[in-house]
Amino acid sequence: MKRKAVIVGVGELVDRDRGLSPREMIAEAIRKADADAGGGFVARADRLDVVSIASFDYLDLPGLLAEDIGAARATLSTTPVGGDMPVKALAAAAAAIAAGQGDIAILCGGEALKTRMKAAAEKQPLGWGPADPNAKVRTGADYVTPLAARYRLMQPSHIYPLYENAFREAAGQSFEEGQRESAEIWSALSEVAAGNETAWSGKAMPPEAIATFSPDNRPIAFPYPKFMNAQLGVNQSCAIIVAEMEVARAAGVSEERMIHIGKAVCAAEPSDFLARDRFDHAAAQDEVLSLVMDVNGVSSEEIDLVELYSCFPIVPKMARRLLGLGPDMALSVTGGLTFFGGPANNYMSHAIAAAVRAMRDRRGDVALLYGQGEFVTKHAAVILSTEPGAEPDLVSVQSGADARRGPVPTLLERYEGLASLETYTVLFDRDGAPEWAPVVLRTPAGDRVLAVATQDERTIELLISGDRGTIGTRGRVSANEEGLLTWTL
Repeated sequence: MKRKAVIVGVGELVDRDRGLSPREMIAEAIRKADADAGGGFVARADRLDVVSIASFDYLDLPGLLAEDIGAARATLSTTPVGGDMPVKALAAAAAAIAAGQGDIAILCGGEALKTRMKAAAEKQPLGWGPADPNAKVRTGADYVTPLAARYRLMQPSHIYPLYENAFREAAGQSFEEGQRESAEIWSALSEVAAGNETAWSGKAMPPEAIATFSPDNRPIAFPYPKFMNAQLGVNQSCAIIVAEMEVARAAGVSEERMIHIGKAVCAAEPSDFLARDRFDHAAAQDEVLSLVMDVNGVSSEEIDLVELYSCFPIVPKMARRLLGLGPDMALSVTGGLTFFGGPANNYMSHAIAAAVRAMRDRRGDVALLYGQGEFVTKHAAVILSTEPGAEPDLVSVQSGADARRGPVPTLLERYEGLASLETYTVLFDRDGAPEWAPVVLRTPAGDRVLAVATQDERTIELLISGDRGTIGTRGRVSANEEGLLTWTL
């Protein structure tokens, strides 16, 4: 008999006022998942996979957790950084179980970023320990090239708008149409979060409140206001228990509570976002979402539940077009990273848990879960179902993604002369005033140039108008006294 891997237990925690450490939060989520599965799984776990955390640099967090929860026999690991990692870790654990490499796996993660921010503001020590004495203090510059860092493109909130602005032009949308689509998607996410008891912000918001700049919804990076950005200041944890189906049956888990794990597919864009072919699509996203249903033997008509990663609106906007999803299809079972919360790399663990809870009440359902990491860089999608489906596996479709990618323009670090706008954003200060406008340009020869737009009124007004035809506008590039390239009309 073939071995099958099923999800048998999920547990989540939201800590609003207890001030728990990430270690404490994750351990509590694991205990909740074990209770959800009927108990007795943790001590028998063969593997414990921890999603990389950002709140604190522990010395061997998996080992500490194994000691806390009594998982003495488990092999231990920590995933790399990336919002795609929970999907990939789930698929890898399921494939290992199906291959006979153990019977029970725990996937877990959690963040206490809100508590950490509060402690920093109050200059209070955290006392979480034991800390890794060799941990390096990480900044945005560690995740981008020196060139991108020089032009202040170091945060997801600064880089995703490059895709949004290019996509809006390619889709033939006006600024108002693009913002309306984003706000309507985000409003629907807020309604899902309002019904999710583990959401950080369980407040439904109308599209107008999300799209309109205001003191409470200040502009961050054009065209996104605060309420279109992932909310990182949260304290949330999650754990998922996967078991071999016969082992689960023997432990007394009913068929109605088992969720089957199918194949996951993954691919990545070049890590340097300036070394990609275009900014109005992502070849790796296209390939992953085009193939995940094929490799699982399901059609789009069979998909009942969807989770499309939602750190910023551009991600589900591109994904739902590729999948052919209509406006009536809910794009999240969780609530999105703005309203549910954005616990660093671990959001998709919560999405898996939300899908499991929903599917237990909807026998026959099939769910597609899609996660993304870094800067539209890493992509992974998996199929879950209430009935046995494709054998679990983690399948790389990188060669297909690379074949989809068009020619990548040569990147020039030095250039002076005419250049047209390929994409851009405008960064705002806390008072809502434009303070920096990185622009990606194309020379007449087709080469790519990174520069900053001058702060003259005419140039900034063009950029923040977002009108059709802004992309493609020609200006002149020159070097300033600091050696930075500047672009002006």
